[in-house]
Amino acid sequence: MPEEYPQNPTLACVLSLLVPGLGQLYNRDLLRGLFWLIITPGCWIGTGGTIGWICHFLSAYTAYRRAKEINQEVERWH
Repeated sequence: MPEEYPQNPTLACVLSLLVPGLGQLYNRDLLRGLFWLIITPGCWIGTGGTIGWICHFLSAYTAYRRAKEINQEVERWH
């Protein structure tokens, strides 16, 4: 059964813009959050920032999308 409380997609996105992976943790996606927390800094350092920006924005987008998916699951169950 999906979570009882809907997630705020905008908040998830903003959290991941502040710290990549934080929005995933807000969505209770521990492994996804850890992935972005590890990969994004590696991309920033490894490419001098070029791919770091891409990872940073992908993290925010995926947090937003996942929060919307969670909300749809909650609606289906109610």
